[in-house]
Amino acid sequence: MGFFSRFFGSSSSKKEQASAAAPASELGLDAKSAAAILAEIDIDTAIAAHENWKLRLQNYLNGQSSEELKPEIICLDDRCDLGKWLHGAGAQRLGKYPSFSVLVARHKYFHVQASNVVALAQNNEQAKAMQTLNSGYSHASNQVVLLLKDLKRGLGR
Repeated sequence: MGFFSRFFGSSSSKKEQASAAAPASELGLDAKSAAAILAEIDIDTAIAAHENWKLRLQNYLNGQSSEELKPEIICLDDRCDLGKWLHGAGAQRLGKYPSFSVLVARHKYFHVQASNVVALAQNNEQAKAMQTLNSGYSHASNQVVLLLKDLKRGLGR
């Protein structure tokens, strides 16, 4: 049982759950609700996009990127597709669950760490930027990816 499936689950009592039809997902959602969530957000694409950031940042630090990265934009967690969903439809559908709040917080931390890497690089602090990339950023990235995989599993996919 994953993180989301331990903390999500319907808000009804265990007795009500036992007497109701079996949920379609580990999260306690019916098949229609789980399918609606999966139609709103492509979790695999979100995972790939967040995993791709490490390569983008490494290329930036190594001077192998022509991207104009702006820390003041990167730190905004509601601009990427996942962030838009987390702050929009995802919040409406899953916002009542404490573990959803954990995903939102970890996603925000991911963006802050990515922003810190770029800001340090732009301040000519390459060693600190690389250290942040390999520590705080990597940890944040791994957490987001694991939480997304667990959400996907919890939705029955």
